[in-house]
Amino acid sequence: MDARSADRLHDFVDAHPRLFIVTGAGISTDSGIPDYRDGQGEWKRSPPMTLQMFMSGPPARARYWARGMIGWRHFASVQPNVAHRALAALEHDGRIELLLTQNVDGLHEAAGSHNVVDLHGRLDRVRCMQCGDISTRDAMQRRLQEANPTWMALQATIAPDGDADLDGVDFSSFEIPTCTVCGGILKPDVVFFGENVPRARVDTAWAHLARADAMLVVGSSLMVYSGYRFVLEASRRGLPIASVNLGVTRADALLTLKVDLPCGEALARYAR
Repeated sequence: MDARSADRLHDFVDAHPRLFIVTGAGISTDSGIPDYRDGQGEWKRSPPMTLQMFMSGPPARARYWARGMIGWRHFASVQPNVAHRALAALEHDGRIELLLTQNVDGLHEAAGSHNVVDLHGRLDRVRCMQCGDISTRDAMQRRLQEANPTWMALQATIAPDGDADLDGVDFSSFEIPTCTVCGGILKPDVVFFGENVPRARVDTAWAHLARADAMLVVGSSLMVYSGYRFVLEASRRGLPIASVNLGVTRADALLTLKVDLPCGEALARYAR
């Protein structure tokens, strides 16, 4: 462990009692959830499904839900790690103005954080695209398995955000449950690529950023603009910005402090 980098991060946190935190996939890798990008910020795999593709027809949705049904077995069992617990402890001590996460895993809340904005939604919820009814992902999993019992025997490599790699599989026979209220299309209650973040979440984040005295980015390359825009605004306001991330970030030129360490190592001293 680079003790000097960790000490500089500790000094940064101690100097700024109203931190605006932004987290990304890198904070959850120690919980067993793969991330999307390598140390250069490039995709490790094919980019995630877009909203346009998901809504294009049953073949795309069958592919999504089949892979998700297999991946959910792992995703639903993951637990917060030391980095999640560290941020929850900082919030408990009154040091965090807001925790804005780009992740959809709910691990910050599971670790005990309360002042959280899930910028891209939560994978444990399912939304009807027609009537807006919300149901649980666990309920959807039961319906998926009942409709497709033989598929659970398939073996697959776990992928980011509850997904799994199913190569060379014919998805045409996969049955997709519909909304129990109106029969509409069901989609995870997360923001897909090509979909807008709900305005209320963005407005809440802006309001908290206006009260913050520094920003700390944990486990994000910030390659996605929906998160990067908050760093741009923090820089515009003259706020100090620190980053804990392995590899390059889109905001390297804007950073006051960059800590190139795994999130858990960098934040371990705050966990309890």
